Amino acid sequence: MQLVRNFAAALLGAAGLNISAYAEEPIVFTAQSGESVEAFQGHVDVPENRSDPDSRTIRISYIRFPATGTSEGPPIVYLAGGPGGSGSGTARAHRFPLFMAMRQHGDVIAFDQRGTGGSTGLPRCTSSVLVPETEAVSDTAYAGAYRAAVEECGEYWRGEGVAIEGYTTAESIQDISALRVHLGAERVALWGISYGSHLALAALKDIPGEIDRVVIASAEGLDQTVKMPAHTDAYFGRLQAAVDTQPAAATAYPDIAGLMRRVHDRLEAAPMLLHIPQADGSTAPFLLQRRHMQEFASSLISDPHYAAILMALYASLDAGDPGLAIGLLQRFHTPGEPLTLSAMPTAMDLASGISDARLAEFTRQAETGLVGGYLNFPMPQIRGVWDGFDLGEDFRAPPAGDTPVLLLTGTLDGRTYPEGQAAAVAGLANVTRVTVRNAGHNLFMSSPDVHEAMHRFMRGEPVEDQDIVVDLPDFTQLPF
Repeated sequence: MQLVRNFAAALLGAAGLNISAYAEEPIVFTAQSGESVEAFQGHVDVPENRSDPDSRTIRISYIRFPATGTSEGPPIVYLAGGPGGSGSGTARAHRFPLFMAMRQHGDVIAFDQRGTGGSTGLPRCTSSVLVPETEAVSDTAYAGAYRAAVEECGEYWRGEGVAIEGYTTAESIQDISALRVHLGAERVALWGISYGSHLALAALKDIPGEIDRVVIASAEGLDQTVKMPAHTDAYFGRLQAAVDTQPAAATAYPDIAGLMRRVHDRLEAAPMLLHIPQADGSTAPFLLQRRHMQEFASSLISDPHYAAILMALYASLDAGDPGLAIGLLQRFHTPGEPLTLSAMPTAMDLASGISDARLAEFTRQAETGLVGGYLNFPMPQIRGVWDGFDLGEDFRAPPAGDTPVLLLTGTLDGRTYPEGQAAAVAGLANVTRVTVRNAGHNLFMSSPDVHEAMHRFMRGEPVEDQDIVVDLPDFTQLPF
């Protein structure tokens, strides 16, 4: 394959195209586990904002793990979630063995989407906006604070020379196309999760002829940047059913939804003043409100083992014991920190956006939903802050076509829901659906059966719609 790439580079160079990006540097890639493998690091240079003829050029980075199989297919491009995750960072973490196993089907490309990982870095923005920590702040005021921070940060990034208008899913699709050309490949396979599936589905719509096949998990449809509160409530129903299979957990948590509503109502009526121990021996006051609990809940429902923390947190507060809440705040909250934002995820979510009709339904459902409007906060609350930034309804229209797609869905995914995932691929004619029962959002490593389904699909072998069952965690045990 390297000889093919060198030949392709020579042809493109003769055609007057930039061939500097075609050089790859041999590296030793070391995972967090300590395992190492020989790989190649490369990059492709692209316009930051293709709609601006004077746009600066940015560098899109990747790590290539060479194929090990005898029947090598097209390059497999990994699309990380978030938005804001990086392919190289994911490959270093606990999915490293799967990256290595996927090499039997072709070169595996740990792709750092624009503004992530080794691709052209973007400065984080520390705004001047502070949210009071010792007085009650309404949902409206909290959303207003984030809107002010996003507006301020947009100006900051532009002042730093960042063409923030270039950080959209539409631009990332063209980056995939540029990467394909750079690799000398006729087509590429896409492999993504969460926001990475959003990008893959958008690519299926815009550059279908460049895509061989797609593996996606925890799918986020093109109109699903903001998830619906009713689907979140349905998730809690599935969680309750799972808890009810464990006698001790069922005794401890007989009514999760009722417990949450009870704690929310109590904190809405009388927020709880906590004192959070600091490293210097002092304490910092923090007024725990209903919205904080809805934010906590939103961050703890991605996977079943985190749900154990959520239930214990609510149960302890219901019993008048703030110890677990204090411990979590001590670990994750920095007193007096202003609102701080990252450019890529802020821009990507604002651009993918939400329609007027979906926003109206979201608002209606959020009034009574268990986590209110906080699952995807600060979206949709910051919608429209950057005028003209939304990609519009044409972008959000679902993809169609017959490209082979494998969809992996976890029944206890609290971030992207089975109902939404089915809708996301409804227009595609060649979808194989594998349901992983009891798995959550991060399901790639949940079972060897998941890997086997992926490998059969990548080999082009028949894969039937199927259910894979994985063990539940003990919901009475905290994962730390």
